[in-house]
Amino acid sequence: MVVLQNEPKKADLRLTAILYALSDETRLQIVHSLAEKEEIPCGYFGIDMPKSSLSHHFRVLRAAGVITTRKEGTALMNRLRRADLEERFPGVLDSILASIKQKRKPRVSGRMSRR
Repeated sequence: MVVLQNEPKKADLRLTAILYALSDETRLQIVHSLAEKEEIPCGYFGIDMPKSSLSHHFRVLRAAGVITTRKEGTALMNRLRRADLEERFPGVLDSILASIKQKRKPRVSGRMSRR
């Protein structure tokens, strides 16, 4: 198991970098997927975009300390750094994940249609 080197240590995590990394819809989709599963290889996220663009999004999340990536054979395995994020910034990740889930719920309008 080889962990990629461009991940910040827990003490070096910065809230501004984390919030920037989570300000993009694609990266939020990646984080949401990782929150539902323990670990996912890069090629299994079901996001329709060029590989180079997807690599960029993983790199931003990794550089901010949101995810960790390790090499297993030829696969790059990704997972959230839940414990590190919770220790440094309690409740931030859970709030963001709750917000993502809330956004994905279908909206019900309180207005009645006129006939």
